[in-house]
Amino acid sequence: MRIMVVDDDALAGELTAAVLESAGHEVVLVENGIEALEKFGEDRAFAMVVSDMNMPLVSGIELFRHLRDANIDIPFILLTGDDPAPMMAEEPRLDVCLTKDASLEISLIEAIEAANERRRRA
Repeated sequence: MRIMVVDDDALAGELTAAVLESAGHEVVLVENGIEALEKFGEDRAFAMVVSDMNMPLVSGIELFRHLRDANIDIPFILLTGDDPAPMMAEEPRLDVCLTKDASLEISLIEAIEAANERRRRA
């Protein structure tokens, strides 16, 4: 699956990309929400977005909302250092919100499967 990873922290983005690539996914890494929106303007051939929440200029949730407003309705996984429950309550259209922690290597792959399953059922 071709996945866009959006993270302003280069190390965190590379780690997320490495987890996804080790699971067999093709990853395109971008540094911020503005670059992500530009990339979607050029190429919409992404199956999913995995984005950091707290980024300057355009946050992860703002990116999600921009994509939905542009009728880009692909699975979206939001990564946060905070409690993910309030974000899911605030934005019920969000597929998954995960805590960035040491279990990300496992939880991210599980989240991809859960997001895809949720879409299949809808």
